Amino acid sequence: MNRRIYFVLLGVPGAGKGTQAKLLEKRLGLPQVSTGDIFRHNLNSTTASGLLIKSYMDRGELVPDEVTIRMVEDRLRLPDAAGGAILDGFPRNLVQAEALDRMTAPYGGVSLVPLIHLSDEEAMQRITGRRVCRSCGAVYHVEYNPSRIDGVCDVDGGELYQRDDDKPETVRNRLYVYYKQTSQLIGYYYAKGMLVEIDGRQSIEQVQSELIALLAEKEVAV
Repeated sequence: MNRRIYFVLLGVPGAGKGTQAKLLEKRLGLPQVSTGDIFRHNLNSTTASGLLIKSYMDRGELVPDEVTIRMVEDRLRLPDAAGGAILDGFPRNLVQAEALDRMTAPYGGVSLVPLIHLSDEEAMQRITGRRVCRSCGAVYHVEYNPSRIDGVCDVDGGELYQRDDDKPETVRNRLYVYYKQTSQLIGYYYAKGMLVEIDGRQSIEQVQSELIALLAEKEVAV
């Protein structure tokens, strides 16, 4: 069996999964596989899968599990995922989790599932405080990483704004969707002995250090 490293990052919106996945990608040489990135790539490239996704979105419907699963499976077949992958945003429910088990079973299965724990209040504060530059896309936070001049980007002087999906009502809905769907995965992976909880209130560096230590302990990283 050609052993590969697959691990799934779980946590509420705002827990820092994407940030940690990017850092791990650089450190371990494994690709971050995110359904959001896969969707955007296919939509922007107007692939057959992208046109299919767009047809559901245009009707205001969710992309079916079988479509998402097929695209993730195609992504994991690419050469850069020959050693495994960091799953961020997939699986989102039990159907997708079971599909991932089938995909990865020939290579040793999922190795570890870190859950970056963060309270709802902290998640709301992190996300609703985020501001983005309209011109260059630089990201700030009104409390943790403010710009030197309020509302003005340090990089190019562009206007900083709050994205629609960072507004309180949208964030509350994102949390609702997480608890309705993705939280089921906590019990699923706990029962398999794969779940390990990390305190998401720590600094980015501290969370990364814990992740690396966990991976080394499980002998899935060096």
